[in-house]
Amino acid sequence: MKRDLKQAEKDWEKGVLRQAKLAHPERKKVFQNHSGIKIKHLYTPSDLYAQSFDYEHDLGFPGQFPFTRGRDPLGYRRDFWIFQQYAGFGDAEEANKRYRFLLDSGQTGISIALDLPTQIGLDSDDPLAEGEVGKIGVAIDSLTDLETLFKGIPLNKPRQISFVANSMSVIGLAMFIALAEKQKLSPNDITIRIQNDILKEFIARGAYIFPPAPSVRLSCDLIAYCVEHCPTWKPLNVCGYHIREAGATATQEIAFSLANAMAYLDTLRERGFDVAEVLPRLSAFMCVNTDFFEEIAKFRALRRLWARLFQKRYGIEDLSKLSFDIVAFTAGSSLTAQQPMNNIVRVALECLAAALGGCQSLFPCSMDEAFSTPTEQAVKVALRTQQIIAHETGVADTIDPLGGSYYLETLTCQFEKEVEKYLDEIEREGGAIRAIEKGYFQRKIEESSYKLQREVENNDKIIVGLNKYREDESVEIPIFRPPEETARKQIKNLKKLKSTRDSSRVKEVLREVERVAKSDENVIPVLIEAVKSYATVGEICNVFRRVFGEYREKDFW
Repeated sequence: MKRDLKQAEKDWEKGVLRQAKLAHPERKKVFQNHSGIKIKHLYTPSDLYAQSFDYEHDLGFPGQFPFTRGRDPLGYRRDFWIFQQYAGFGDAEEANKRYRFLLDSGQTGISIALDLPTQIGLDSDDPLAEGEVGKIGVAIDSLTDLETLFKGIPLNKPRQISFVANSMSVIGLAMFIALAEKQKLSPNDITIRIQNDILKEFIARGAYIFPPAPSVRLSCDLIAYCVEHCPTWKPLNVCGYHIREAGATATQEIAFSLANAMAYLDTLRERGFDVAEVLPRLSAFMCVNTDFFEEIAKFRALRRLWARLFQKRYGIEDLSKLSFDIVAFTAGSSLTAQQPMNNIVRVALECLAAALGGCQSLFPCSMDEAFSTPTEQAVKVALRTQQIIAHETGVADTIDPLGGSYYLETLTCQFEKEVEKYLDEIEREGGAIRAIEKGYFQRKIEESSYKLQREVENNDKIIVGLNKYREDESVEIPIFRPPEETARKQIKNLKKLKSTRDSSRVKEVLREVERVAKSDENVIPVLIEAVKSYATVGEICNVFRRVFGEYREKDFW
């Protein structure tokens, strides 16, 4: 029967190709996705046979190993994914108003966008911070700012709070623990998801401070502390999003993220931690681009690879510990400044792909993000987009509704095999940290990014409104601008804090931070004391700079 089906498919394909040649003799386009996987005219059961596909082994059931069909046995019938928007600008008082607006509009989680100085450990009054305070996120210099940011918002009100910090994530964790105490909440009453994936900063984003090895040490200190003291918190969001946004393919996004995850888990295992107890606390932060089926297959392949690779590498016996959350963020790079209203459609399709891929949290971009921080109107449309998908389309009524599609299952299997090839290469390079030091990731991403740009310039990849269906009309769109006095106000408040706090206590605790940083002790307990004394992000990071040094990227070409 298998042979008859294969022959019938070949006979059909010959006829199709002959008709296509007669109708369009000049057309020689090769259909493939950005990952380089060729797309056939048609998929049948024979394609599954070619992939050695086995339902029980490769697909199974939701909530069961290898979790291809999802981590939750009830899917979205238990609850929808967490509705989130990445938000923050200006000072803490201004950002607090935006968070209240979003919560009142039905957002169920808060995601904190930090400004660039905060991300790289600079106080707002640092000369290097000039012109960047409050620009791409909210300025957080001390615990005072976090207190203002959540004024009137109990930490246990949102289903989840996401803190997009990496280089200074250990300080962010300490601040949230101190704030929880001030709000008289137990850490078990709240869920904080901290990105804390410093390796992707070296690979794709560049917001690093210290060299890779001490940076991983700090990330693992955070994970270790949360495993022991904050059981409901998510201490590592393995981040493929920025890798993809830098120009990587979907298969590279998965492979490089998994390699980074293994670097953290290997380090924790060397420190004596049981990886089986750490794994359930981790999550993956992934990009959702416009190639609809590629993205759905990517999420399914990621779950399956995560389960299989980590089960084998770490000898996990309890297979339930191999499920994890996928946090999806629509692709900012897919948005265009040309005909920006088209971005609403792009974001809607990306949100739909994330839902069909089985994500647990979803961040849609706003249609004006190619220009600026989103306006309130634009961010509400983005929030409403995922709410419409959740409530009106029926995609959440059943689990993995596209499961069993010949095309999707074949593509999922092909993804898995392509990712495994990259992982083998990374292992030969010596693992993720050595691959970063050698420039392996950086070269691969630059090659993929260049290839994609050439495809757009040659019209091999059509971007509507950019290289086809263009219009010469000028774009009129409301642009958000943070208040001009933001930086001045932030610096004024910071100077006031420094003049009124207990300076001798700050100096004492910073000396203790330096001592612990030079030892093998976990830095989190002393950082909690430091932020309670209102030591600033910049002051603490300057201590780390003296101990660890600063990293300067090499020229790998």
